[in-house]
Amino acid sequence: MIIPSLIFIVDSFHKQFNQKSYITINMIFQSSRQLGNIVLKMSNNILTSYGFESTIKPFLKSPKIKGGKFHAVVAFIQFVLWEMFIVIEKTGDFLSMANQLQEKLVMYRHHLHAIPELDLSLPRTSAYVKEMLETMGLKPTPVGESGLMVTIGGQHAGKVILIRADMDGLPIQEETELSFASLNGNMHACGHDLHTSMLLGAAEILKAHEGLLRGTVKLMFQPGEETLQGAKMMLEHGILENPKVDAAMMLHVLTGMPIPAGQFVVPEAGEAISASSDWFELIIRGRGAHGAMPSAAVDPLNVAAHLHLALQGIISREVSPMESAVLTIGVMEGGTTNNVIPDTARMKGSVRTFDAVLRDTIETRIHEISAGIGDIFHAKVDVIYTRGCPEVKIDPELNRQMRTTLGNTFGASSCSGLAQLIPGGKLMGSEDFSFVSQAVPSTSVFLNAGNTGEGYGYPMHHPKTMFSDEVLHRGAAAYAAFARDWLESNR
Repeated sequence: MIIPSLIFIVDSFHKQFNQKSYITINMIFQSSRQLGNIVLKMSNNILTSYGFESTIKPFLKSPKIKGGKFHAVVAFIQFVLWEMFIVIEKTGDFLSMANQLQEKLVMYRHHLHAIPELDLSLPRTSAYVKEMLETMGLKPTPVGESGLMVTIGGQHAGKVILIRADMDGLPIQEETELSFASLNGNMHACGHDLHTSMLLGAAEILKAHEGLLRGTVKLMFQPGEETLQGAKMMLEHGILENPKVDAAMMLHVLTGMPIPAGQFVVPEAGEAISASSDWFELIIRGRGAHGAMPSAAVDPLNVAAHLHLALQGIISREVSPMESAVLTIGVMEGGTTNNVIPDTARMKGSVRTFDAVLRDTIETRIHEISAGIGDIFHAKVDVIYTRGCPEVKIDPELNRQMRTTLGNTFGASSCSGLAQLIPGGKLMGSEDFSFVSQAVPSTSVFLNAGNTGEGYGYPMHHPKTMFSDEVLHRGAAAYAAFARDWLESNR
């Protein structure tokens, strides 16, 4: 009879949080000192398991529970049990609903995988996502070229959390043998079709539980991640305003990893976890001549060779061994035949760092070294330097919330740290979600969608790379549960 009584009390308290409920509940508890002692013993275990100490302290000071230590303890336990039941109920609902949506998520993903589009021009992809959102009773709004935004919640006053999925593909001819493989010369080789499908699933879950949300969830369906243009474009079109976003998160799948499919990987807190990315082009202007008369020429190819070596000296001799940076020359070209010294040559490269000051320093040194080498050899070197995106920043508080949500939703063993998978816990790859993370506190999570031992042996951006459909419901539940939990914790 004890547990049913507790459930009745918790339900009464949840439905009617007022003085009358307190009087009724306190009378029930006082009628049984044995029940009160049992409840008191349960409190320590409940507090330890669910971490409600900070939540309950202000509650215990309420005027409604004055009148003796026993009354305070009773009210305290009532509140903790109510919170505990709500946490269990919410977690179960979100994950079980995600499981029920799995077949629909697979349908979304297969459709999107077959129609990959590039950069900011995603007419078919954006139209499909918009149609699916509208079938859920949502009203998506266009944001810039091909971008979409939809809000869920707002029935209770609170903050705004943004959750983002990218939608664009890559200019790669797909070489998988999947029944839903792309045939249009482009490919979803980075898993953006999974991200979009998962966020559609999260939209349906959140819409079904809209009344529980203690604030507003803003969903960001973004084009142009691969070209590092989409997030910035959507920020310029106001994605973080109306309503103003307080925090943000993103999810990215992995594949070809030696960890179980469905395992979450959480970055380390308080650090940049994805590098900034910039590009540069060097146009070397010399003076052409016959190959037999080099003294009559200013050889731009000779200048290019010296430039290549000198630029690598920035990394090897000017960057501290305790810092990380990469300068890559990807293009060196000039001339058309074997016995002619050309007028011009061209070089192209990229720069990646985790530190904004170092990023600025390397850009300055590329300009200085290019000018200096040009002067030495009587050539002129034009530098075209293009800023791509900054580093992705991880907010410690949001990072902790991510770990808590994953543990509560999927179990304590469901996630591991990025440093356990990649030495140093950082990725030299770039991600334009960085523009969002520079504007509002943000976090990210990775989800493995392909174990190397199960036939997923190719890395992302490879024409034969594949991702498992089986993780779709886990991604959808993670998106939705994190948004709900952050709003609840920050109301």
